[in-house]
Amino acid sequence: MSREILLLLGLEALFRYRIVSAVKALELRGFGRGAAVCDVAGDEHHDEQGANRRMSQRTVYRWLAAYKTSGLEGLAPASRAKVAGSAVLDEKLLIFLAQERGRDRDASVPELLRRAEQYDIVADASTVDRTTAWRAMVRMGLETRRRKQPSDADTRRWRYPERMQMVLLDFKHFRAGVGRTKRAAVYMLDDATRYGLGVRVTTSERAEVVLCFLDETIRRYGLMDLIYWDGGSGFKDGDVVGVTTRLGVHSIKGRPRYPEGHGAIEVFNRGVKQRELRTYDGAPHIDPDCGALTLRLRHDLERYNHLPHEALEGDSPHQRWSGSERALRPAPSEQWLTECFTVNFERRVSNDHVVKVDSTLYEVPRGHAGEWIVIYRRLLERTPETDALYVEHQGRLVHICPVDLEFNATSGRSRRETANDEITQVPAKSSSTLSFERTFQPMTDPDGGYPDNEEED
Repeated sequence: MSREILLLLGLEALFRYRIVSAVKALELRGFGRGAAVCDVAGDEHHDEQGANRRMSQRTVYRWLAAYKTSGLEGLAPASRAKVAGSAVLDEKLLIFLAQERGRDRDASVPELLRRAEQYDIVADASTVDRTTAWRAMVRMGLETRRRKQPSDADTRRWRYPERMQMVLLDFKHFRAGVGRTKRAAVYMLDDATRYGLGVRVTTSERAEVVLCFLDETIRRYGLMDLIYWDGGSGFKDGDVVGVTTRLGVHSIKGRPRYPEGHGAIEVFNRGVKQRELRTYDGAPHIDPDCGALTLRLRHDLERYNHLPHEALEGDSPHQRWSGSERALRPAPSEQWLTECFTVNFERRVSNDHVVKVDSTLYEVPRGHAGEWIVIYRRLLERTPETDALYVEHQGRLVHICPVDLEFNATSGRSRRETANDEITQVPAKSSSTLSFERTFQPMTDPDGGYPDNEEED
């Protein structure tokens, strides 16, 4: 077969010829036409691009008939005339779609069809297939892709000039140890100097880990002006947002698919993965314990801070951090910082001295039945198993615990105790008692003598 014929027929015709040849070869070996077609159609065949293809028996029969009728030329795919718009949609509708799309870029295809119905271009918009309309718009060269960002969105790249003006927070998920245990490392990176402020490893994205990490960083480096993070579960928690508000730190939630804003921490995460985390997956010498992994990653972060950085013109993050003229801003006091990490809310105490917080019953000291009390939650003391709730009782904060119903059922009921120095009040005399004492008053006086009631002469 000449090269000119190969180019004329195309690769698809040659692939079909291979299938026909496979059927003919089986027939020469004694197979019947039906058995040969069934055997060929049941196998996978590689085309000229290397892709695996299967075809039905009906398709194989059709190719055999075309080869018998027209030879190799009959196996060439039938050419179709290219349609500029649509062969089934009315020309007036196509013109309307083009004009309306130009006026309203974000209108969906069903919305455009409903507008065409209002303008009496189509009788019923539901009878027009939206996929057909969309394909016609594509053939006409109209823009059909959804825009990722609004046209007026400010997506310029940015970087703050001085340290601690903005810090970037993000979780990096990875696997560690022989068991390939899932772990997540939360990193904090200074935007201006690319200096790694810290890292902490946890099992998942949890709000309490973010709060403890934030407290640790503030105690070491001071307060920042802005925090930039994504919409992860560890950052969108209400307690985390409330704490940053009380600290006076503005939190910015990054927009999805916006590398210009969050790109620094994403590039840092890729570097951590290539440099360290990719060697943890399945490694027998890696302890999957969160504390052990935190120690390893802190050591790696210290090395990173002293490596030359391309974005810093060859300087290391430590050099830029140390050379910054902006002074660090420590927390005003220990008490102020503790109060910032404490949230309060009100609950009504039931008659049996119980309050409900997050579907859990807590027992409060006696004496507050029926009252609205303020409950203080110390976020830094929380654990995944227990909460840290306090109420004010007799001038001091008392830690409250969940109600132990089984213990209350078997323990003895407490009795009301009386103070030793408290004087028991004597009950008042009734009128009947006063009348009785007057009628049956004693015959002797208080001194034991017998009074002489007769008048002296």
